[in-house]
Amino acid sequence: MRLFLSSYRFGAHQNRLLSLVGEPGRVAVIANACDAWPSAWQSAVTSDLFPLRRSGFQPEVLDLRDYIDRPADLERTLAGFPMVWVRGGNTFVLRAQFARSGADLALTRLLAEDAIVYAGYSAGACVMTPDLHGLESMDDPAEVRTACGIDPIWEGLALVDRHIVPHLDSPTDPEGLSRKLVRDYTSQNIPHWALTDDHVVVVDGDETTVLT
Repeated sequence: MRLFLSSYRFGAHQNRLLSLVGEPGRVAVIANACDAWPSAWQSAVTSDLFPLRRSGFQPEVLDLRDYIDRPADLERTLAGFPMVWVRGGNTFVLRAQFARSGADLALTRLLAEDAIVYAGYSAGACVMTPDLHGLESMDDPAEVRTACGIDPIWEGLALVDRHIVPHLDSPTDPEGLSRKLVRDYTSQNIPHWALTDDHVVVVDGDETTVLT
């Protein structure tokens, strides 16, 4: 299994992602964490395409809404990409769209087979943790009903064994919400990684490394 989980895009470790992938090629860009914000959706996608192209990747937008109730089709499509890039937004909305499309099960299987690299930042990283409890202080679970028509799902994909707090002491969190969440997790003895926008959690086979 190969995971590249960051607070913001490549963090300070773009070369580590390239070493996980090998030669950069096609990458499926999933931006469904932004589905509750239709007016900002396209600009959010575009903002990720440019840095990926500069790094030599060939990004292609994959909208999970096109695969609702079509899990087999989605898994076949994902299997054609060496890497998937899952951007930030609302973690609860992203988790709901993973479930509605079958991306949660498809990605879990493909990662177990080491058939794909998963690179996710912010919401795209948080969705891989055991559960989403605590993130309601940063993301609004009520947006799930509006964007997806279902109730929020609180279980993560559990492909890493602890929570992720993104944007710690970073410009992307001007209100300091991440610092408060770190205090809450610490007071409850909940294992977590607190990531600044430079930090990355890398899972490469049996080895998990936090790059600072």
